Amino acid sequence: MWEVLDTAENVAQMSRLVRIDREAVALLSQKMLKDGVTVPPWNSPYHLCTRREDTLSYLLVLDSLNFCFWPASGMNTWEIEYQSRRLSGYWALAACLKRAVESGIPITKAEYLAELSLGNLERVLSGRGDLQLLVDRVRILNELGLLLLEEYGGDAHRLVEAAKNSAVKLVRLLAEKLSSFRDVAGYRGQRVSFYKRGQIFAADLYGAFEGKSWGSFKDINKLTAFADYKLPQALRELGILRYTPALARAVDQGIPLEAGSHEEVEIRANTIWAVELIRKELELAGRVLRAFEIDWILWNMGQDEEFKVRPYHRTVTIFY
Repeated sequence: MWEVLDTAENVAQMSRLVRIDREAVALLSQKMLKDGVTVPPWNSPYHLCTRREDTLSYLLVLDSLNFCFWPASGMNTWEIEYQSRRLSGYWALAACLKRAVESGIPITKAEYLAELSLGNLERVLSGRGDLQLLVDRVRILNELGLLLLEEYGGDAHRLVEAAKNSAVKLVRLLAEKLSSFRDVAGYRGQRVSFYKRGQIFAADLYGAFEGKSWGSFKDINKLTAFADYKLPQALRELGILRYTPALARAVDQGIPLEAGSHEEVEIRANTIWAVELIRKELELAGRVLRAFEIDWILWNMGQDEEFKVRPYHRTVTIFY
């Protein structure tokens, strides 16, 4: 998406608190080529993946709630038990929603979403620990349900079809219609676009439907990396993202960064631009990967303990 990539590059060029180490970009690219890196499969035991409309609706709900899984200060990490395994974060959310669908809770139906209560959402997401922004999550699903009822006959697939097989149009449509997908910020007098969750929804459709049906997009290569808090953590551990000493201390001490602050915007924008530089480096060497595929590789890499030596930055936000 040009507005995401262009503004990310602009912020990267003006950044004072975060910089990209080009040598580290080259080193990672060389290692990926040497290791014969492959794109991880989209599907997992925790995803609902039926290749039917219920999967599309499930993904829209999943990506509407895909943000802020870390606990507030003094609270415990939110976790669930699923198939004899303890899950947290995104995988816990994916499994909770899958379990709800399979148990007959109509969490993917527009009518249910429009009238969803806090108590009902708490039951769907029941587990140990603290999941932040639950009231916001209810509001987001209410907004989604009402939009689907008022403009798309209650059918999520009609919203997707309105984008006419364009991932870019789908992301922009979500941002236009739903305030919770309007992931933008200001930086030194300019508007910066991220659209993290909207882009993830397009990529998830592509992955779940294997590039066919509702996952068939003529411009899927236009998606950028998804600016969250796990990707910069991995890029920092790889030496690609470099923080000023003051910012590094704040992140390492778990001091929250304000949403829309220069610190937060620079971290997110440089994450997007770093992935684009990795993509270009690989392409020059003959290995063609799309930005969102590199995102998937780095995100999965970031789940390993060696990439958790230093913490991720903390920002209380509904956007990631």
